[in-house]
Amino acid sequence: MANTQGITRGQFLTGALALGAAGALLPSGQATALPRPHAAPGRRPGLRRHGVVYTVGEGETPATAWNTRRMRADLRAIRDGLHADTVDVTGDGVDRLTATAAEAAELGLHIWLQPTLADLPERDILEHLAETGRFAERLRRQGASVDFSVGCEFWLFVPGIVPGATVLDRVQNILNGTFDPARMQRRLNAFTKKAAKLGRSVFHGNLSYAAAQDDEVDWGLFDVVGIDYYSYFPQRADYVRELQTYQRWGKPVTITEFGTCAYKGAEKTAGMGWNVVDYDKDPEEIKGHLVRSEHTQAAYVTDLLDVFESLNLYGAMAFEFVTPDAPHRAHDPRHDLDMASYAITKTIKDRPYDPSSPWHWEPKEAFRALAGRYARSCRPGPAPSPASHIPSVMISRSSPGPK
Repeated sequence: MANTQGITRGQFLTGALALGAAGALLPSGQATALPRPHAAPGRRPGLRRHGVVYTVGEGETPATAWNTRRMRADLRAIRDGLHADTVDVTGDGVDRLTATAAEAAELGLHIWLQPTLADLPERDILEHLAETGRFAERLRRQGASVDFSVGCEFWLFVPGIVPGATVLDRVQNILNGTFDPARMQRRLNAFTKKAAKLGRSVFHGNLSYAAAQDDEVDWGLFDVVGIDYYSYFPQRADYVRELQTYQRWGKPVTITEFGTCAYKGAEKTAGMGWNVVDYDKDPEEIKGHLVRSEHTQAAYVTDLLDVFESLNLYGAMAFEFVTPDAPHRAHDPRHDLDMASYAITKTIKDRPYDPSSPWHWEPKEAFRALAGRYARSCRPGPAPSPASHIPSVMISRSSPGPK
């Protein structure tokens, strides 16, 4: 079966949960409030929020599914190992989204909360959005620092904008050109307007949306411009020129995704680096003769971070923290699916080819590079060593744990 997570750089979600009760809340008075963007007069120039995308989802197997224990350990590693001040909590399942957001708030992290439910009727997607937004508002009122995004690249995830019953179908229709661009834009505009109105009705803080780079969006509907950014240019000035076009709205700009894969040449694929796996093989196989290069990934994310800092953007979230369904197989390059992953950590299975195997993650070079940069930017006083507090192994070897 195709790894549907890989199709959208790790965000295509397998299946959909029935909406659960969003019961987890911060104990009164325990949230650590971070200043909102308009409440920081005189702050030093540079990127305001330094973060990482953390995807919650069912996973392809019970062994790789979201669970409470692993989530709590991961968020602490994001704060204390990666030295990030922000986490983009995204995916589907109101219970998973809200539990993760509440834990992030307890840790004093700024939360960018973004529900992403795919391949269901519009009514269900909007209900999922509203339920998550209501919880975000409750966190905000308790003092947590929260931005709420109404979703990601609606033309891809929401049926009816582009022909196709599933994300995979819509991807194929986009690649084949078998769609009407004008009709797509009309439908995208209509759904985006509906989502923004609903988001405003349930959440009263900063509202945003994560758009693909070339999407036409009415940013007048939102407080923060959100862009999934995967460009490659040989010259830094070209990045600056392109990114400045998103500032013309006079609103804060957040890079809601940026990153690349861990092989030579991946940075030049413009966000299609994941498309190097032959899913018809069993086990899935890397196509061609790619050369693993964690340095390629690390250099790309830190170079982009320099650009984002120079433009004083509101925030940037590296994509992504972990992709457990794309394991690293160090001694088998042909089946090293981590090469096609955007994760800044590598998933190591005890039994490399067993879907039910326990696993742990280890930091990649990109993790260490970002940790050093984030430590200098996000923490007052002398910056710790880039490797400080980074666990060499994040254990999750027993049962998946409570959900």
